[in-house]
Amino acid sequence: MIQAVWSILGELAPWLLLGAAVSGLLHALLPEGFVHRNLRGRAGVLKAVLLGVPLPLCSCGVIPAGVGLKRDGASDGAAVAFLVATPQTGVDSVLVSASFLGWPFALFKVAAALLTGVVAGFTVDALSPATDAPVVTHRDAAPTGPAWRRALDHADEVVGTIWGWLVVGVLVSAALQVFLPADALAGSWAATPLVASLLVLVGSLPLYVCATASVPIAAGLLHAGLPPSAALVFLMAGPASNVATVGAVHRTFGGRVLAAYLGVVAVGSLGLGLAFDAILPTAAVVAHVHEHTGPVASVAAVVLLLLFVRYATLDLRTWWRSRTPVAPSALELGVEGMTCGGCVRRVDAAVRAVDGVQDVAVSLEEATVRVTGAASLETVREAVRAAGFRPSLSG
Repeated sequence: MIQAVWSILGELAPWLLLGAAVSGLLHALLPEGFVHRNLRGRAGVLKAVLLGVPLPLCSCGVIPAGVGLKRDGASDGAAVAFLVATPQTGVDSVLVSASFLGWPFALFKVAAALLTGVVAGFTVDALSPATDAPVVTHRDAAPTGPAWRRALDHADEVVGTIWGWLVVGVLVSAALQVFLPADALAGSWAATPLVASLLVLVGSLPLYVCATASVPIAAGLLHAGLPPSAALVFLMAGPASNVATVGAVHRTFGGRVLAAYLGVVAVGSLGLGLAFDAILPTAAVVAHVHEHTGPVASVAAVVLLLLFVRYATLDLRTWWRSRTPVAPSALELGVEGMTCGGCVRRVDAAVRAVDGVQDVAVSLEEATVRVTGAASLETVREAVRAAGFRPSLSG
């Protein structure tokens, strides 16, 4: 099992770190507010998909981003197109997919994300035409520090946000390799393309898994003998839909839009998966799975393991602080937009940097930050805004 975990880390780490670096550069170099402008009509749907596909937003991170687009004036179609296309892929996910499954698989996955995002957006706009309400421009906090530092911080945050799911993906993939011999399911009734794809679809729709972490699991499914269609369904439906996203779409857009959203994800992933089976033989995909490791992969794996230890330590410390009693006289603010441990760490660090702050307790469950010290309410609010979140009155 340890050898299988190390092998998978060697395949995952170099491309994940490279993808995170590219994502950081995109974040630092794109104009401020670029993602939030002009997303209405059919052109808006296309822009939302094209902007969302390279972004490294996971299934939890895409929810506030997509809902934020809606609140800032984007049409329902553009917002839903962003929600469907963005979590299926990203710069890091594409590179990891190419490493594990080969470039044909990786590029087909990108095309599938583009197509399903556009179809979902057009379908939703047909069901709920955009009104003439004015577009409200989203205002992010002004960028601070040199571009290289912002890029590095963002790359670190990308990996830190999904590290737990990456660990789960590596462990599940290793378990599949160890406990299911190669081609164990090949030739069985469950390995026929339609049946395997349907079974994987049913399991994927409610599951939370990010695009990058889903790749080693998909490779494990191929190792066990399932067809590429089943792996592609998992790579599409798993990241594109989960219980949290379904709830957010229903609350924000209503039942009809939710039905369109789920329908496009289910039918699109199933249909494109079966189409992929017809285009590329199974052997051509499986041949790419875990085919090389080397010194660079080993060094990258060590770096990634050290990052995992760092993120685990930070998350544990932040969790402990959130459970520590804070003085009754502490300032308390609601924080809108936190969705994961990475968000909590960002808010915690930003507020602790404020002059006069003695202690901070950030709660993801309650969406609050409590502060003790001499800092004023307004300076704490500004720190929350600078971290990229919206402060609100708590309670």
